[in-house]
Amino acid sequence: MVDIELISTKTCPYVQRSRIALMEKGVEFVFTEVDLRNKPDWFLALSPYGKVPVLKHNDKVIYESAVINEYLEEVFPKPSLMPTDPVDRAYARIWIDYCNSQSMGANRSLLMCQDPSEQDVLSKKLTENLLFIENEGLAKTSGSGPFWFGSSVTLTDITFFPLFQRLCATEHYRGYKIPDSCPRIRALIDAMKSRKSVIETSLPDDVLIKHYVRYAEPSKAA
Repeated sequence: MVDIELISTKTCPYVQRSRIALMEKGVEFVFTEVDLRNKPDWFLALSPYGKVPVLKHNDKVIYESAVINEYLEEVFPKPSLMPTDPVDRAYARIWIDYCNSQSMGANRSLLMCQDPSEQDVLSKKLTENLLFIENEGLAKTSGSGPFWFGSSVTLTDITFFPLFQRLCATEHYRGYKIPDSCPRIRALIDAMKSRKSVIETSLPDDVLIKHYVRYAEPSKAA
């Protein structure tokens, strides 16, 4: 009997992180879709402030994707999705926090902005963000491998990938492209795209673009 349930919607970048982590660890789970525009009472009872994803493990409930993935790492330690070196583990957590506190917001701000002049400012900020990731993150930790800490995928790669994947919507609506000066980010994206866990949790670009129309062009949203 499967004792893990993951609750969210497939378009959510945060739940994709936990779906990938579960699949990378070979943990069987049930995925339950919920309507985030009309959250049912049973869901709000599980997640009091209405955030996704939600993980149910036996009779316990956990939310926040970064917390869920750390929990999975502790409960299902093999294969590990964190570096073995304590310093690298600390760096992994620093970059996971950076993605959540800086990168996700930089992309969201550009995607939602309706003022063309402000979009230029936000595009530059997003570029600064990606260059920081490229030069202060990947350039200093990836070594000869395509992933954040070399040849093995970690929770840091899993945290960033859904953001990178959804830049297709930012390109479609705002004409924004990952800078050519970010070859390590491009290599990480390509390496992640080849993994079974990513293939099975990814949505086509056109589906993501359609989903984000309500943020980028709210007047055209159904």
